[in-house]
Amino acid sequence: MNVFEEHRGQLSGLDQLRQLMKAGRRPPIAETLDFNLVEVEKGRAVFEGTPGPHALNPIGSVHGGYAATLLDSACGCAVHSSLSPDQGYTTVELKIAYHRAITPGTGPVRAEAHIVTVGKRVAFTEGRLTDAEGRLYASATSTLLVFELKKKD
Repeated sequence: MNVFEEHRGQLSGLDQLRQLMKAGRRPPIAETLDFNLVEVEKGRAVFEGTPGPHALNPIGSVHGGYAATLLDSACGCAVHSSLSPDQGYTTVELKIAYHRAITPGTGPVRAEAHIVTVGKRVAFTEGRLTDAEGRLYASATSTLLVFELKKKD
């Protein structure tokens, strides 16, 4: 059972994410691609990772899906941080703009996202993926569906 199911209906989205960080746990996709949630506050989330051989495409640069996954995670968790215990979300649309290639020598990257607006059913977010010097590698906008979770039996 994951931390989100353990606390469904009990903790706000922000508290769920804080519990996850405090416990040193990561969602399975973060395990797979080796990145971490490093900051969260209401309406904002930050993930960091260092792309390695596991993230390379056939031409030896970091696959665009790595940047997209970090940005999708940051945008989603920015919304998650604003939800009540009985709400969930899912990405409806993710638009990524790649500004420069990520290479094995890029080093650590940081995906930071914030909510632009959130309503009862739809949320809009923006995110940026930068390196340690603040250079922009990718940016994103995301639309997310907000919904009520089914009550546990």
